[in-house]
Amino acid sequence: MNTSMESTVVALKEFLDEDQVSVNQTVRELHSKDESYHDASLPDVVVFPKTAADVSKIMNVANNLQVPVVPFGRGSSLEGHVIPYENGITIDFSLMDKILEVREKDLLVKVQPGVTRTQLNKELKKYGLFFSVDPGADATLGGMAATNASGTTTVKYGVMRDQVRDLEVVLADGTIIHTGNLAAKSASGFHLNGLFVGSEGTLGCFTELTLKVYGIPEFTTAARAVFPTVKNAVEAVTSILQAGIPIARVELVDESSIRQVNKFSGTDYADKPTLFLEFDGNEAGLKQDVEFTKEIMQDHNCEEIQFETDNTARTKLWDARHNLAYAYIHGHVGKKMMVTDVCVPISELADAVIFARKELDAIDLPGGILGHVGDGNFHALLMIDISNPEELAKAETFNEKIVLYALERNGTCTGEHGVGVGKQKYQVAEHGEALQVMEKIKLALDPNNILNPNKIVQIEKMDK
Repeated sequence: MNTSMESTVVALKEFLDEDQVSVNQTVRELHSKDESYHDASLPDVVVFPKTAADVSKIMNVANNLQVPVVPFGRGSSLEGHVIPYENGITIDFSLMDKILEVREKDLLVKVQPGVTRTQLNKELKKYGLFFSVDPGADATLGGMAATNASGTTTVKYGVMRDQVRDLEVVLADGTIIHTGNLAAKSASGFHLNGLFVGSEGTLGCFTELTLKVYGIPEFTTAARAVFPTVKNAVEAVTSILQAGIPIARVELVDESSIRQVNKFSGTDYADKPTLFLEFDGNEAGLKQDVEFTKEIMQDHNCEEIQFETDNTARTKLWDARHNLAYAYIHGHVGKKMMVTDVCVPISELADAVIFARKELDAIDLPGGILGHVGDGNFHALLMIDISNPEELAKAETFNEKIVLYALERNGTCTGEHGVGVGKQKYQVAEHGEALQVMEKIKLALDPNNILNPNKIVQIEKMDK
């Protein structure tokens, strides 16, 4: 450890307990990577704050000494967001894991950033409530807000940004601010919630979140629908949305992925493009939605549709979709998963998925296509040997092709995983001159460029 970092550690230990500051090699290695294929990089020190005041003091030290800081939740990100390529301090929020207040009459909850979504939903169930955003991983709510996470329920309930009513944020110099309030709407000032959600730790550290929650639906029905082609499946979804059916989830899994599911989960689903769907609401309305959906499916050559109302059967059905990533990982031992993430207008989705499948077949790497087709977001899962330069190059070329395809159709390079380092090179192409506005905001809030430096935007080191 160099002299500068020794001084930093000494300064941190002046107000943090001994067990809140770690330079242990194993601890640093655990915070050197996320779940992506991007190269690891060690932080110099890992700190474990317990309060917003702790975080404020940490940021004050880091800003004064110009030491980089990376906020860390559970490390479940997929684009290298939490990898500290500039080393420095990693702030692990795992000790800030309290559900502070459930305001059931306001349909709001106040939590610390280290609370996970399953932890929150377990508590909310006592009140007949649930939190809607489901990215698959049991991520922390602070991390989910940092990346503007979404997932399977987005088509009905919206993304993370739609759920945030207020954030407590510690800025680069240690200042603590609130970005919102408890009101359902406001026309006062700039929309700071929207600015900070999705900022990936580059503008501040979240120390408290006030989030919208929802009543648990009276009835829920799940379904699995099989189609002869991806185009049929996606066009069926488009028709469902145009009909105004309030579908809660709709996920596409292609035939290659269905085969992988069958191997892993012991199911015997047909090896064809499949939609996994879910409807929720009151019993009478749900029956109408289901019948209308059946008619639409038939119009788009649906070959088989199976509905499940029993909770165990519904869980089994969705487990197949949720476990898809693990199915690929277990089926290709020794390889690392690369997950792409683009979003296009719904009208472009069928052709985009067909294009992605064709390009995936051409590179001859194991993988499949899946997606939250109700909002135009889809992923390709590729299994690669990251020590093999040829495979890595093939995967990166494939990723670039589908990103450029999306951008050419006024889509985005990332629907939900975020920019991190993996999607940084596409920011100019997607945002144009607006990227300079983002850089100016970054410099205004973090003039020393210490907060998760060189993520989302590239800021040149300025002379002191």
